[in-house]
Amino acid sequence: MKKILLTNDDSFSAQGLTELRKCLSRKWDVIVVAPATEQSAVSHSLTLRRPLLVNELGQSLFSVKGTPTDCVLLAVHQLLPEKPDLLVAGINHGPNLGHDVTYSGTVAAATEATQLGIPSVAISTMGRDFACAAQLVPYLIEKILSIGIPPEVLLNVNLPDLPPDQIKGIRLTKLGKRTYQDTVTKKSDPAGGVYYLIGGSGLTWKGGEDTDFAAIEKGMISISPLGVDLTHYESIPHLRDWEVDF
Repeated sequence: MKKILLTNDDSFSAQGLTELRKCLSRKWDVIVVAPATEQSAVSHSLTLRRPLLVNELGQSLFSVKGTPTDCVLLAVHQLLPEKPDLLVAGINHGPNLGHDVTYSGTVAAATEATQLGIPSVAISTMGRDFACAAQLVPYLIEKILSIGIPPEVLLNVNLPDLPPDQIKGIRLTKLGKRTYQDTVTKKSDPAGGVYYLIGGSGLTWKGGEDTDFAAIEKGMISISPLGVDLTHYESIPHLRDWEVDF
């Protein structure tokens, strides 16, 4: 039986992870190693300056006082006897579209596993019916296990807020670009101390009909292949004159 490592950034007790585990456990051997508390928007951060505490909550169920990336590293190097066949991160509470993937702890967990040589997929949903969303995942996993994922590539999947029988299809997409109106608000606490809140809202997106945003708007599942190599190869010839020997 194939072994699937399951994690997220919304916490061990998040409904998205709970429903996904229920669904996947019917067919595969599922091991959960997930953060004890919410770690949304922590990106690819590691815990380096304090001990990582692990709580075993049942057979193949581990809660970690750390980040999603911490969870993947602990699972692979300490908690599991061998590498899993697949890592699934999610189901994320909310979408990971466009530039949001750079903030997402869910996507970062999949990135870390990919760097460790494990096929990986990050799954997010626009809606809040996680039991319904989880029903869509086994089909995707079957495809991944049968076809495979290229090395150094992870899949970022976004599910529309629709019942399975109303979804229009699946599209391979590129990341679109969301325009945010970011705000930093200055506040005062009852003792007179000053603090700040970072917020913002997505206003518009752009990028064309082949983007993740466009697929979701059409009621389709978006699958965006993401590479862990961040090199912008097209820029190298343009910057070649910077090379010099000392």
